[in-house]
Amino acid sequence: MKIAMLGGSFNPIHIGHLILADSVCRSLGYDKILFVPTATPPHKELSCSLSALDRLEMTRLAIMGDERFEAEPCEIERGGISYTWDTICYLEKKYASVLEGKIGLIFGEDLLPDYDKWEKSGELAKKADLILACRPHDTGLKEKYQNLPTEKYGKSPMIGVTRENFPYPNKIVENPKMEISSSEIRQKIAEGGAWRYLVSERVFEYIKERKLYAK
Repeated sequence: MKIAMLGGSFNPIHIGHLILADSVCRSLGYDKILFVPTATPPHKELSCSLSALDRLEMTRLAIMGDERFEAEPCEIERGGISYTWDTICYLEKKYASVLEGKIGLIFGEDLLPDYDKWEKSGELAKKADLILACRPHDTGLKEKYQNLPTEKYGKSPMIGVTRENFPYPNKIVENPKMEISSSEIRQKIAEGGAWRYLVSERVFEYIKERKLYAK
């Protein structure tokens, strides 16, 4: 079985995540996509006080009914800072009896400038198949990284890197570019904007029933 993981805060999970996972299955031949909600991201702060269990439950609801997709709670159960290296090692052992080849690791091109800051990034590139997804073009990406406070974030050595010149072995998935982000959805909910069709029906009902993200 060819298995890939898609990690993230999923705060909330939206249709862009689902379309990306579907694209990886269809274009790269993966049989199973593991959605892995992070406990505590190492390089960013979560933007609201939503519990990890709420994010995990929304992930489960979003993928319900598609046997190719599975919610993997290992990072939340492990707690603390979520390092992708630890998760890949865990998944290798968990699926050793059925795994074909390396675990695939799906992430967007917006994360490429900071890849070298990831825990054991060089070893990770050998242990996993890096799957690079396209994101909507951000003309301010370089400026965004240049203007981050160096005392907190440091300087990225890979500013300007793209999927085409990324210096590690990788696979490229040509997924549709969706102008959707979890932060945008949270903002729309808080401001009373239109967001109904940016998430699955079950996730929509979950958020509405619990009044999540509302001011």
